[in-house]
Amino acid sequence: MTTIWSILLAILIFGCIIAIHEFGHFIAAKRNGIQVNEFAIGMGPKIFRFQKGETLYSLRLFPVGGFCSMEGEDAESKNARAFDQKPVWRRMIVVLAGAFMNLVLGFVLLIATTCSDPYLISNTIHGFHEQATSNTCGLQAGDTIVSLNGSHIFTITDLQYKLRNESGEPFTVVVERDGKKVKLQDVTFRDQENNDWLDFSLEPQQKTVFHVLSYAAKDTVATGKLIWMSLTELVTGKYGIQDLSGPVGTVEVISNAATAGATAAERISSVLHLTIFITINVGIFNLLPIPGLDGSRFWFLFLEAIRRKPVKKEHEALVHLVGMAALFLLMIVVTVQDVTRIFH
Repeated sequence: MTTIWSILLAILIFGCIIAIHEFGHFIAAKRNGIQVNEFAIGMGPKIFRFQKGETLYSLRLFPVGGFCSMEGEDAESKNARAFDQKPVWRRMIVVLAGAFMNLVLGFVLLIATTCSDPYLISNTIHGFHEQATSNTCGLQAGDTIVSLNGSHIFTITDLQYKLRNESGEPFTVVVERDGKKVKLQDVTFRDQENNDWLDFSLEPQQKTVFHVLSYAAKDTVATGKLIWMSLTELVTGKYGIQDLSGPVGTVEVISNAATAGATAAERISSVLHLTIFITINVGIFNLLPIPGLDGSRFWFLFLEAIRRKPVKKEHEALVHLVGMAALFLLMIVVTVQDVTRIFH
């Protein structure tokens, strides 16, 4: 895939993810009687706009974000339909709605990809590879993996991450066997012949409407958990800033996903799975209490609910300004790092 098509595909993916996020804020604001002055996709100069009712809808030049501008959101307003005139619980709903819609998008896309798969993969061990080690540590065919090192396993998504991320280390494994939970200590996973971290196969599960919905819901949670674990490991120093990727690095990853696989169906599936990861990532990241993000705005509202009076808008605005400046600085550093890595 050429660079220009990779960029266009990345813009389309990010545009959809941003649009669904801002639509969450927009629809929640409308449903709670809040006046929305502008709904914008992108930042910078307007390249397309139209007015419908009280709201200006615009598409802006730079596809790096978007916003849902509400009356009384950042400045005091006496309008009865202003954001700051509504009860704090209604404002909380509006603030959280963007991240919620990103998670919903991930769930819906997971339903689509799960339906397209020939079968579902369970957490139950079907059999072991010829040179496996885990079956010598107490695991048996028919065991359903419940947790690894105290971390609950929802689907193969977090199972793969846990085994890859801690490969070579002994695990404490809890399995369900004959209706009872059994704890196994010092279990190692390794296919000695292929030097692989996964030394067993998993049983397929019949596709029914219930199983598809259940698997999609669990995999949404598993993906969110994976992102949360990655963020935790970044904060604790296991990963450094050199392991982060920005927009440029993401375009490269999308390009690789769009060319992976022998058939068009496999390439589409690869791009969809990457889109799922990105939208859930956006949802989880926006819930963090980082100044400038929805999570920080929520905690200001939570503090208001406890104090029964809002924090001064100028103080809150300053906190968000500093946070956004720090995020933009980080984005610049990571983007320079991506460019250097590509052309090195």
